[in-house]
Amino acid sequence: MFLITPRYIKEAKHYLYGARKFLSYKRDILSKDQLERLEARIVDLKGAMKEKRCEPVHDAIRELDALIGKITPPAKDAGWRENVEVFLVAIVIAAGIKAFLLQPFRIPTGSMQPTLFGIVGTPTNSPPPNPLVRVFEFVCLGRHYIDLKARETDVVTGLRERTYLNFFTFTEIVFRRGSYTLFVPRDPLARYFHVVPGREYRAGEVIARGHMDTGDQVFVDKVSYNFVKPAAGDVFVFKTTGIMKIESGLDPALGSQHYIKRLAGLPGQTLRIAPPRLYVDGQVPQQFVFERVMSGKNGYNGYSNGPEGRAGFTYLGSPDDTYKVPADGYFALGDNSWHSRDSRDWGFVPERNVTGRGLFVYWPFTARWGLIR
Repeated sequence: MFLITPRYIKEAKHYLYGARKFLSYKRDILSKDQLERLEARIVDLKGAMKEKRCEPVHDAIRELDALIGKITPPAKDAGWRENVEVFLVAIVIAAGIKAFLLQPFRIPTGSMQPTLFGIVGTPTNSPPPNPLVRVFEFVCLGRHYIDLKARETDVVTGLRERTYLNFFTFTEIVFRRGSYTLFVPRDPLARYFHVVPGREYRAGEVIARGHMDTGDQVFVDKVSYNFVKPAAGDVFVFKTTGIMKIESGLDPALGSQHYIKRLAGLPGQTLRIAPPRLYVDGQVPQQFVFERVMSGKNGYNGYSNGPEGRAGFTYLGSPDDTYKVPADGYFALGDNSWHSRDSRDWGFVPERNVTGRGLFVYWPFTARWGLIR
């Protein structure tokens, strides 16, 4: 026959264990009187447990608990302090994850479409929908609406972009006699809504009306490349440090930037583009991600020698051009080849610049949500 230990005895054992630990930790700072009383209450609890009667055990637990409470009363503002500690620990953990494991990254442009979407603006003639629809579309689709009219007749003199918390980007539209601020990055505002310096707006005229879809938010795996080399076909993220043709066009105040592209050429490989095909060492690559671009289907348009309607790029600018990737570099291409500035324009990506592999689209919740291919 098995003996079942009563619940009150189990509870008493936990209290006894805790009281002994408390006594061990606090022995050097408690007074002689406090030590004697605490040891006496422990002895009382052990004696009550031997009697195996519920009421005496509970009485002994209450007395022991009350004595410990008197000896070490709760710290002032204990709840507030505990919340602050939890918050600080969360910050430290998040910073550690960002530094060593996963880093969030927002797709800024359309160079990887339709694999990954950058910020896209859509002008409309109709006013924004009701607030409930707008909240739903922002949460699910990353879409927010803008509807801005000119207060008076005036001329745009400049656009000033500001980013807060590395996420929220606003643009101040500066006029001769005032300014307006929109929750929109500067370049998409100019590209899609044609708000540019020198443009005049009449009083009451629409400056910008429509919606802006945020770029895909992705997690970058910063661990894998510490153990394995980047592979052809990976979506990878790298810093622009030392890539002179990129750095010369950036705002010095912002410093180097992070770019995300498809890794198309490994060290020592020779590349050529004869639209719509890419050739690596004389062969068309067999990986699904390259075949998808070359198929010309589902939004993909194949590989090109230059931007649509313009002269060819510096590298691989014609079907006869070839490029051999240096031993310490990689060749990056955008999936949206006709509208992508990549290694065809500014050359190879130094190996030391590679940050990690694009892993997962975590927001917005569109068809692209999930693992990146």
